[in-house]
Amino acid sequence: MTEMPTLRSQAKADRREALLDAAASLFAGRGFTRVSLEDLGAAAGVSGPAVYRHFDGKQAVLAAMLVDASANLCTGAQTVIESAPSARVALESLVQFHVDFALTNANVIRVQDRDLNSLTDEDRHTVRALQRSYVELWVATLARLTPDASTTELRTRAHATFGLINSTPHSGRAGATRAVLERMALAALTA
Repeated sequence: MTEMPTLRSQAKADRREALLDAAASLFAGRGFTRVSLEDLGAAAGVSGPAVYRHFDGKQAVLAAMLVDASANLCTGAQTVIESAPSARVALESLVQFHVDFALTNANVIRVQDRDLNSLTDEDRHTVRALQRSYVELWVATLARLTPDASTTELRTRAHATFGLINSTPHSGRAGATRAVLERMALAALTA
């Protein structure tokens, strides 16, 4: 049985999310090293020192953002695959899932691209391990559709597709591209 959150615990969770959202925007715009705790607190409507109620410091904010994003991708992809009635539907749903992630998390993608190396070695290892797991979910799905293809080729297809989709946040025109991205990604994956 799951307990209902208290008002206080819900407010704390909401503030944590607000801090992560503010950090994604600030880090994407200025870069991790150019944002202070005071900047982060002000953007989330709290004082700089109040950030410490939720995170050990700015480094922990970056880690939470990138680890959470990678973990959510893995969990979401697993759910997509498990609920799909066929490998083809699973692949189409994975593409839709990843496009949705890219379009709704553009700032996180920009932060990942620029500031991954600002993580501690341990946190960077965690992010990379989660990303490898995510890729392998795609590779396993592709292997069901093209059993004669090598694992190396399937990984190449997956990585190329991520590059295509994840480049969208850098274009500044992400809103109008969902259908185009989905068609292009499926074409690349099944070429």
